[in-house]
Amino acid sequence: MPFEFKRLGIEDVILIIPKVFEDERGFFMETYRKDLFESAGIKGDFVQDNHSRSKHGVLRGLHFQKEPYAQAKIMRCVRGEIFDVAVDLRRNSPTFGKWVGAVLSEENKHMLYIPRGFAHGFVVLSDVAEVIYKVDNVYAPEYERGLIWNDPDVGVEWPIKNPILSEKDKSWTTLKKLIEKGDVF
Repeated sequence: MPFEFKRLGIEDVILIIPKVFEDERGFFMETYRKDLFESAGIKGDFVQDNHSRSKHGVLRGLHFQKEPYAQAKIMRCVRGEIFDVAVDLRRNSPTFGKWVGAVLSEENKHMLYIPRGFAHGFVVLSDVAEVIYKVDNVYAPEYERGLIWNDPDVGVEWPIKNPILSEKDKSWTTLKKLIEKGDVF
């Protein structure tokens, strides 16, 4: 089997560990195989790939898009190391408002599947990190929303205390306000 699929503390968020074939020439690995991903519960037709590069301490997130442009994601760090986080925003979920995180790196080659209904973000732990990820719906800025990275009611334990944030990421709101506005799933 070219992949191991591990369930994290929130149902439907899946850590994907690829089988890596390494020798003195380098390595080879599969990064996506629809049939195996679907058999592990990772559904969706992925329609867009994104690539970001960030320096140490940059925190991107916590982002999501509302319906009809909600997105599932498969995250992969191809250079450096990140701490990747998913926050459950599915109102009827037993883990609503809870988070899980995983280190994704160039070294471990792990990937993280985040289904629709989650806020997502990551912080860069290495000098530089490049992240490539698949999404199952196109980017639609008018449907973009965000959860503030340091919401005390969510309590994400970020490994960096004073991250570098964009102005947009500094301005996201709390989970309580997202609930009040009806911006949860």
